[in-house]
Amino acid sequence: MTTHGGFEPVFCTIVPPHVLDKLAQAEDSSLAGPARRTLQRDAFERTQRRLTTVIGASAVAAVADGKPQRTVHDARHGTDLPGHKVRGEGDKPGKDATVNRAYAGLGATFELFLQAYRRDSIDGNGLPLNATVHYDRDYNNAFWNGEQMVFGDGDGEIFLDFTIPIDVIGHELAHGVTQYTANLTYFGQPGALNESLSDVFGAMIKQYTLGQTAAEADWLIGAGMLAPRVTGTALRSMKEPGTAYDDDVLGKDPQPATMDDFVRTGRDNGGVHINSGIPNHAFYLAATALGGHAWERAGQVWYDVLTGGELKQQAMFADFATLTVKAARERFGDGEELDAVSKAWEQVGVRTL
Repeated sequence: MTTHGGFEPVFCTIVPPHVLDKLAQAEDSSLAGPARRTLQRDAFERTQRRLTTVIGASAVAAVADGKPQRTVHDARHGTDLPGHKVRGEGDKPGKDATVNRAYAGLGATFELFLQAYRRDSIDGNGLPLNATVHYDRDYNNAFWNGEQMVFGDGDGEIFLDFTIPIDVIGHELAHGVTQYTANLTYFGQPGALNESLSDVFGAMIKQYTLGQTAAEADWLIGAGMLAPRVTGTALRSMKEPGTAYDDDVLGKDPQPATMDDFVRTGRDNGGVHINSGIPNHAFYLAATALGGHAWERAGQVWYDVLTGGELKQQAMFADFATLTVKAARERFGDGEELDAVSKAWEQVGVRTL
């Protein structure tokens, strides 16, 4: 369970509200319509998440045996969760590529946390991993609702199938890890840290699956999910925040890379998907400075902070940065790891206390 005495009622989507807001204003109804329906559905699911937090979720049987327990359901373009079971743990792949990708993504996420950090599933105690695919019609999002993963198929015009990028699956499941550990408040800087941690682990899951070093990785979140008509490469770039897309319909990627361009806004829970670009970039800088596999040193430091018990729910960027410096010293000593982490935060303009 969370170390802070109760779960934050967080509903986490991969596509930020500001992107869907922009899309919903498009003159072309074939683009605006799905975006508006997605926003409405997200609002409903967000409310359901709050109710679940108040009432209490159903107990889930878990077995901490170091093996994944995956189940994929098919919503058949409806919205009732979890839907119809189509693949269980150990079942052979079927003809539905979306189901197979979801199953593989759940497994890859489980594998990274187990092999790199000795964490048995997202709760550390063998929690079953459940996912629902083919959710709703033209649904332009994927989300973690506190209990399971849900994937839309996209509208085919702006967004494609949300199971295509494995880092999207990893990103959303990593929200579950945060939920069971630091339980960061989903607003302002703590919320941006929450989003950034999901991007960090999502990126590492992708790199782990591909066997990539930090230098070989593209550091994009959601690459392959944008339809051909969109001028862009992904939803976010950790290497160069603010450059993932620049499209006549979606607008320009608003993420800042440093505190000089920190965005103050009341939208998107205080800009959680926007300002996450700053800690994202800090991780990229630390990981690439160290070289090798990102999950081995930079990722270990970030994981130590997330799960160490000192990260407060209301942590600001400076609080998190300070803890990473402390964690780097405690695990690796006064060497290149400490230097890389310290310099990364300095480069993005976040002071360590």
